[in-house]
Amino acid sequence: MSRSAGLAVAAAAGGSRAEERVAARVGLALEAVFEAVAETGADTAALLGRVRSRGRRPVSADLAALRPGLHLRLRRAELVSGVGFVAAPGLLADVPGRLEWWQVAAGGEVRPLLLDLDPGRSAYADYTHWEWFALPRDTGLRAVAGPYVDYLCSDEYSLTLSAPVHGADGFAGVAAADVYLRHFEAAVLPLLRQLPRAAHLVNARGRVAASADPAHLAGSLTRGPDFAAVLKGARGVDDGGRRLVPCRGVPLVLVVGGSEGPGGGG
Repeated sequence: MSRSAGLAVAAAAGGSRAEERVAARVGLALEAVFEAVAETGADTAALLGRVRSRGRRPVSADLAALRPGLHLRLRRAELVSGVGFVAAPGLLADVPGRLEWWQVAAGGEVRPLLLDLDPGRSAYADYTHWEWFALPRDTGLRAVAGPYVDYLCSDEYSLTLSAPVHGADGFAGVAAADVYLRHFEAAVLPLLRQLPRAAHLVNARGRVAASADPAHLAGSLTRGPDFAAVLKGARGVDDGGRRLVPCRGVPLVLVVGGSEGPGGGG
């Protein structure tokens, strides 16, 4: 091997190691949020089990037992702006749907989300088509949805991290947490900018979650392979001049290099 070829191989190996390190650190940043989601899911599953052991279906008032844990997670998890449980239709005996959701107000106060879910009055009555609900329900896996303008909770540009919750009768709903995009970008953009080539992060459907690449704006869609399949792999793969690296345990892919533009924001 010539000296120039050896240098090129060494540079490629160094770049690959840097990309793996950045992907791992992005994963660590979001893992704390997913821990809050997992704790909420565990609390909810235990609550549903206790209610079932009493020989009845749960009602919306039963979900109040989740509140101490939700309040604790809001105060403890740095990136979390909202957290809660979203019931699957038909789970509760007294209402068709319910969000037991708490969030941090501008002054730091923890307050509930009071949402009208009456199908006759509310445009938000059917939340089952939203990506943060549909992806965990349909795949059985945790998900990152967005960024999108969260008209449901905060009117902020946000990401929602979610995971399915199961009871004795199957899918019961999702546990979820919101992260304001500005807070997520503050955590991950310095990492992306460490890389020698332009980089951005996409979710399982190719939507850009954060970007240090002007060709790929947050919220747009990235053309490419099946990103969900990339997430199932343990290591990065090459795709037409780009490097795709799964973010160590969280459903985001680090995309480095390449000149292919966004696929639109639909």
